[in-house]
Amino acid sequence: MNALVTLLEPPYADLTYSLPKAFPENFWKEGLRVAVPLGRGPLRPGIVRALDVEAPQGVRLRDIAFPLEVVPILNPGLVRILEAVASRQCLTVGLAISQLVPLTRDMGVRVRRLDIKGREGTLSLKQAAALGPGEKKALVQELLSGRALLVPPHRDPAKSERVELIVSPPWPVRPAATRQREALEYLMFHGTTNRRTFMRELGEGASQIVQALLKLGCIRISSEEAENRIEELGAQLLVPSKNITFELNADQKAAVDELNALVDKNEYAQRLIFGVTGSGKTAVYTTAARHCLENGRSVLLLAPEVALAHKLRNDLSTALPGKRVLFYHGYQGSSRREATFRALAENHEPVLVAGTRSALFLPLQNVGLIILDEEHDASFKQEDRVPYQAKEVAWLKARQERAVLVLGSATPDIRTWHAACEGKIGVLRMPRRISQKPLPPVELINMGRRRIMSEEETLLAPESLKAIEETVTRGEQAIVLLNRRGFAPLIYCPDCRTTLTCPNCAVGLSFHRSEGRLLCHYCGYSLPFPAPCPNCHKMNFMPMGEGTERTTNYLSARFGHEVLRFDRDSTRREGAMEELLTRFARHEANILVGTQMLSKGHHFPDVTLAIVADGDLGLGLPDYRAAERTFQLLVQSSGRAGRGSREGRVLIQTRDVNHYCWKYVKSADYEGFYEEELARRKRYRFPPFSHVSLIRFSYERNDPQGSEAMTAAETWIRAKARERGIPLLGPVQSPIAFIGNRMRYQCLLKTDEWACVRALYADLLRVPEVAKLKVSLNLDPYSML
Repeated sequence: MNALVTLLEPPYADLTYSLPKAFPENFWKEGLRVAVPLGRGPLRPGIVRALDVEAPQGVRLRDIAFPLEVVPILNPGLVRILEAVASRQCLTVGLAISQLVPLTRDMGVRVRRLDIKGREGTLSLKQAAALGPGEKKALVQELLSGRALLVPPHRDPAKSERVELIVSPPWPVRPAATRQREALEYLMFHGTTNRRTFMRELGEGASQIVQALLKLGCIRISSEEAENRIEELGAQLLVPSKNITFELNADQKAAVDELNALVDKNEYAQRLIFGVTGSGKTAVYTTAARHCLENGRSVLLLAPEVALAHKLRNDLSTALPGKRVLFYHGYQGSSRREATFRALAENHEPVLVAGTRSALFLPLQNVGLIILDEEHDASFKQEDRVPYQAKEVAWLKARQERAVLVLGSATPDIRTWHAACEGKIGVLRMPRRISQKPLPPVELINMGRRRIMSEEETLLAPESLKAIEETVTRGEQAIVLLNRRGFAPLIYCPDCRTTLTCPNCAVGLSFHRSEGRLLCHYCGYSLPFPAPCPNCHKMNFMPMGEGTERTTNYLSARFGHEVLRFDRDSTRREGAMEELLTRFARHEANILVGTQMLSKGHHFPDVTLAIVADGDLGLGLPDYRAAERTFQLLVQSSGRAGRGSREGRVLIQTRDVNHYCWKYVKSADYEGFYEEELARRKRYRFPPFSHVSLIRFSYERNDPQGSEAMTAAETWIRAKARERGIPLLGPVQSPIAFIGNRMRYQCLLKTDEWACVRALYADLLRVPEVAKLKVSLNLDPYSML
C-alpha cells in the first residue's frame, strides 16, 4: 500500500512513498504527520494526504521512515481548507500548511520505550527507521499498546525565552552606544522576539549588549509561560463593558432570534448584520454565542485587529461566566499558539475562540457559529506569504461545519452589500443606536485655501482646536484621528532641494522625534537625526507634514496636560495597547490621538468629539477602492463620538469639500454611497462586475539578468494575454518602485472568472527566463502599491 505525502519543507513537493510493513494498514490516516527520506539528506517532515495511491511507473518507492504522531493532529476538514487556499493562489499545499499551521517541524522527535531503563530505551527517528523487520515490528506493537511513546524534541531554552522592549523612546543609552541603540530599534520595529533570533541578529558581542540593556532596564527576558501570564493580565486591564447584563432592544432581539433559529437547524446559512455604529452588535454576538455554546456547539469570533479582538474576548468572557473562552492571534509566542492548536485538536467540548484571521486555521470542530466583526476591514486579507481572504476561508469552514456565518459592519464591503442586494446573503438591520440618540452631526472644515503650516504650527484648524478646548473644559473626551505615525512623514533639505529617502525603498524617511531617528516604514532602515544631509552634507532641514507624534506633542503643549497617542509605535511594547486604552477609559487623559487603529470597535462613553485631521488622505491612492475605504474609515471614526448619554460632534478636515463621498459621510448614508460607487465601478468594470488579480514581479536592484528576465516576462505575458483574450494592464513599475533593494513591477488583470488567470500564471512560471524573477499572484488584492 502506498501513500501520497506532502513535504512541509522546501521543495514542498507531493511524493509517493510505500507504507512500512511493520505497521498495520489501518494505522495510517490522512492528516498524519510523518518523517520521510529525501535523497541522501536528513529525514524531512511531511503529511499523509492520500492513501492507496498508485506508484509512478518505473519508480522504486521508498518507505515512510516513521510517524511523528500516533493520532493525526490535522483533521481532514482542516486539510481540505488548506488545500483550497493553496489551490486558489497556485501554491503548493505543503507551503500553505507550513505557513498557516502553528506546529513545529523539528525532526528531533524520539521514540521512548517505557519498560526499558537507561539511554538504550530511547531511539531517534533515524534509528527507529533503521531497525530490522522483527525489531521494528516489536517497537510498533509497543507504540500502539502504549508501552512506547513518541516524545517531542527537547526545547531550546533560548527559543522559548522572549526578549521584550519595556521602555519607550527616548532610551537612556549613551550617544556613542550605537550597538545598544540598534538592538533597541530592532525590537521597536520587529516587536517581541525569541532570544535565539535576537542574539543571532545582534552578531558578535551580543551577550554584552543584552546584559547592558538589562542593567539599564530597557528590555526584559522572560519565558513564554510568563508572556502568556502578561497577556492574560493585559486582558484583565481592559475596562469591561459596564452592561454585563443587558436587555436587548427590538432590533437586537429580532437579529438574535433569527440567528438562534438558524443555528438550531444545523445547516449552513449566512447573514449580514448591518447596524450603525453603537447599535449593539457585540450584544447580539454575545447572546447568539451563549445559545450556540449551550446547545453543545463551538463559536469562532474574529476581529480584524488584535486590539479589537482583545476587547471582544474580554467582553464575552465577562458576559459568559463559566464558558470556556480561548484567545488566539499571530503575535502570540510560537509555543502558545502550538499549545492552543493541540488543545483544540483533542477538545470535544463546546468552546468559544476569539482572535484574528489566523484563528480560522485552528482544528476547531463542531462549530455552530462563525462571526467576522467589521467584515469590511482590509486586515481580513493576508497579502504576503500565503495570500488569503478570511471571509472566503470562513465561508468554506461554515459550509463544512454546517454553521451560521455572520458578517457584521456599519459599512459593509461593496461586494458583500451587492451580494445582499441580489439575495445571496440575508440581512439583519439594526438602524438605531442603543442609546436611542441620533448619530453625531458631521461638519466639514475646508483646508483647501489654508497656507502651508510652519514648523511651530499644527495640521489642526482653529475650529478643531477650539472644539477640543471646549470639550476638555466640559470634562469630556476627544479623539483625533490622523493616519500617519511619526513626527513628520517627510524631511526636506532646502539647500539641495531633496527629500530624504530610504536607499533600499522608493519612499521617504519619516522623522520619529522620540527616537531621534529617521525611519523607513517599509524595511526598517533608520538614520540618526539630526545628521548631515547625505546629498549636500548640510544640516538645514525642514520637517514636512504631520504625524501622530507631532500632533500629540503640540496638543500636550497647548493644553498643558498629557495627551495619549495610540498607534503602531506606541503600542509595540508588551501590554502597552491595553494600558493606553485603560488609561483613556479611566480619564487619565482627555485627548487621544491615533491612527486608524482607533476608528473601529472601541467604546468610550465620554468621548463627545471626534476629529479627522486629514480626511482625504487616502482618496488619491492608485486603488479602485480608495473612495470606499475613505468612506468606511470616516463613518467608523465618526461612530466613536456620542456613544454615551451626551451628544457627540464630528469634525472632518478636507482639502476637497466637493468630492462626492462627503455628502454620504455627513449623513452616514451607506446605501446612498453604495449606489453612486456601484455606478462608477460598473462604468470601469471593477468588482463586483469583474474579478481583479495582481501579478507582481521583483528582482535585485542593479541585476542586469533581472532586468533582462523582466523584459522577457513582459513580452510573454502581453502576448499570451492578448492571445487568450484576457484584459491586461501592464506590466508597469509599481507605484513604490523598489522595496528592500528589489525592483518591483506589476500587472493588473480584470476577468469574469479566476480560472483563466490561474492558468496564465501557471504557464508563466514555466517560462525559463521567469525563474530569475520572484513572481507572485494575488487574487483580489487589497494593496496595489
